Amino acid sequence: QVQLVESGGGLVQAGASLRLSCVASGRTFNNYAMGWFRQAPGKEREFVAAINWIVNTYYADSVKGRFSISRDNAKNTVYLQMNSLKPEDTAIYYCAQGRGPSWTIHPAGYNYWGQGTQVTVSS
Repeated sequence: QVQLVESGGGLVQAGASLRLSCVASGRTFNNYAMGWFRQAPGKEREFVAAINWIVNTYYADSVKGRFSISRDNAKNTVYLQMNSLKPEDTAIYYCAQGRGPSWTIHPAGYNYWGQGTQVTVSS
C-alpha cells in the first residue's frame, strides 16, 4: 500500500518562503515520477511542478523561477521549495506519485495522492 504524507504548509506573508515535504512509502520510490498539485477554493486542481526518475523537472508558468522541486531517493522524499510567495499561491498542496518514471502535468498520470497541506499567503 503506497502512502504519501505531506508536511510543511502554513500561514505566511507575501514574499516569504516555505518548503513542503512529502514522504512516500510502499514501493520503490526512485522508479516513479513525483508531482505537486494545488487546489484553491472553488477552483480545479492544477499542476505545480514535477520531477522524473532521472531528476528532470518541469514547472507551471505561474511558479517558474519561484518554486523548485527536488527529490531525495535515499529518504523517499520529494520537496517543493516555494520562494517569493504570493496571495494567489494560497491553496491546498498535494503530493502525487506517478504511474511510471516520466512526469506529466495531468492528474490522471498519478495514481497515488497525499492528503494535502494548506498553504495560506496573506497580503
